[in-house]
Amino acid sequence: MCTLSYLDWLAAGQGELKEADTARAQNPINMSGYIVGALVPIAFTLLLRNSKKVKKRGVPVDVGGEPGYAIRNSQFPSPVETAWEGISTLAELFEQACKLHYHKRLLGTRKLISREVKVPEDGRSFEKLHLGEYEWLTYGKAFEAVCNFASGMVQLCHRKEERVAIFADTREEWFIALQACFRRNVTVVTIYASLGEEALCRSLNEGVMMTHGNVLATVSAVMTIVPGLGSKDVYLAYLPLAHILELVAENLISAVGGVIGYGTPLTLTDTSSKIKAGTKGDATVLSPTVMTAVPAILDRVRDGVRKKVDAKGGLSKKLFDLAYSRRLSAINGCWFGAWGLEKFLWDFFVFKKVRAILGGHIRFLLSGGAPLSADTQRFISICLGAPIGQGYGLTETCAGATFSEVDDTSVGRVGSSLPCSFIKLIDWPEGGYLTSDSPMPRGEIVVGGPSVTLGYFKNEEKTKEVYKVDERIMRWFYTGDIGQFHADGCLEIIDRKKDIVKLQHGEYVSLGKVEAALSISPYVDNIMLHADPFHSYCVALVVASQHAVEDWASKQGVAFTNFADLSEKEETIKEVYSSLGQIAKKSRFEKFEIPAKIKLLSTPWTPESGLVTAALKIKREAIRKAFSDDLAELYTS
Repeated sequence: MCTLSYLDWLAAGQGELKEADTARAQNPINMSGYIVGALVPIAFTLLLRNSKKVKKRGVPVDVGGEPGYAIRNSQFPSPVETAWEGISTLAELFEQACKLHYHKRLLGTRKLISREVKVPEDGRSFEKLHLGEYEWLTYGKAFEAVCNFASGMVQLCHRKEERVAIFADTREEWFIALQACFRRNVTVVTIYASLGEEALCRSLNEGVMMTHGNVLATVSAVMTIVPGLGSKDVYLAYLPLAHILELVAENLISAVGGVIGYGTPLTLTDTSSKIKAGTKGDATVLSPTVMTAVPAILDRVRDGVRKKVDAKGGLSKKLFDLAYSRRLSAINGCWFGAWGLEKFLWDFFVFKKVRAILGGHIRFLLSGGAPLSADTQRFISICLGAPIGQGYGLTETCAGATFSEVDDTSVGRVGSSLPCSFIKLIDWPEGGYLTSDSPMPRGEIVVGGPSVTLGYFKNEEKTKEVYKVDERIMRWFYTGDIGQFHADGCLEIIDRKKDIVKLQHGEYVSLGKVEAALSISPYVDNIMLHADPFHSYCVALVVASQHAVEDWASKQGVAFTNFADLSEKEETIKEVYSSLGQIAKKSRFEKFEIPAKIKLLSTPWTPESGLVTAALKIKREAIRKAFSDDLAELYTS
């Protein structure tokens, strides 16, 4: 009703404009006045935009070590080690927070009301959960539990500097065990709960050596970037705590007096696969203000929203498309985009339902673990009405390297250097990337500063290969990623040394770059490009998106018995391949970069299968081994 009234108001305005046009034709003096009145603000806006200086987010800095082009955060002349005076360990930081916020909520877990196991016709059983409200531990009670756990470790004869592995899904007990180990100065080995026996043994003897100082530096740096982070913030924790991104995030939230509510990727929203129909997901119940996410999850949120909008069709779809295009124009800097009252109306009538998916109160979203596509970044940012801070870091740098600032509306970049890091580009002549390149310096990304870890456990050879200490005693990590600096000092990841394959005729293909572009196809759930140096073209394994492909089949009248059968059909392969071809053309890929043939797969790649990491990044070698016959067939058929 209200939306239609707003549209009626627009229509009425158009009628008044027609009457005004007749009057202007009769009075040319008034007409010229209107023209001047319209042109003055436009000219003023253009002059203001042209005179506006580019904000320097990163500035050049003189560093030691291998020659290159280095930048630092423009606000911090030297790397930040700690934001809290007198605090040098995570145990000290947690104890301080618990004393300051003793009676405030800290850790929350949802009560399990019921559990159901359903077995459909295909015989595959799946679990549905009915979860209640969050039950909370205060900072004081959490600190008491940590102290008791630490005392128990003494009783069990755990000595200082021993190693303890935490093998569990993300939950409040994980966090308590972590803090107890810190309190006893016991080294923690983080292990993903989805690992099999072989990978588990490897993790116990290898995963990176971090210090409290490494993590503290990253926590301190991120705190300076997220605006107003404090005791009013509510954080939804669902990513694996074994991942450095989640470990840093939870230590940061507890340090500033925030609230941490635990969930899982399978119970995140009202429509998540483990949530019983008619009951609420974690985000709806918790109403978080801050979240971290990996690109694969944000891609799924985007695809889910688009699917619902397309399914409704009609006026709803037209309004959504109009609202999105108007807000996109504004974000891109257009003076005629949706600002002020119009923005408020679109937010209230169109995007409010989208925001409800994640609780309706998200004010900041941090994306890390893998590159986030520009399309997804724009879509999620507009629909949620909150900035997405895209970060870049590795386990070896304790997740600390770069981070995009809140007022940076650009896409495809990962921001400037975090206050705890220096970022340096060094020449890679073999790949054609040089710091002397124009218009932007390019090269391998090297990270230096207090967040850079000690090296690899019991692997001195590998440590010496990628870790260097310069003459100024600064530690540097050679990432193997290729980047370029923009004029404002922000970094863009453009390639990876290990992902570049030389084809038979000498052309170089960047596997990751092509995969990132093609993954935005609605038919793609996951994709791996494969290039054989003994052939002149590349091929791809495509995990098909079941909903999108089945919807297409239904509309086209394509008969199928199950999804595996549909994925094998020639017309399905042609449709998916056509979609990839259109994206490749739009991305201006060379012919040799576009997969000549594809294999459609119907079974998703999951961490449990060992084909993707817990952050949902593909494990290239594992996939090649698992689908070696399919890849060989693509080259011989």
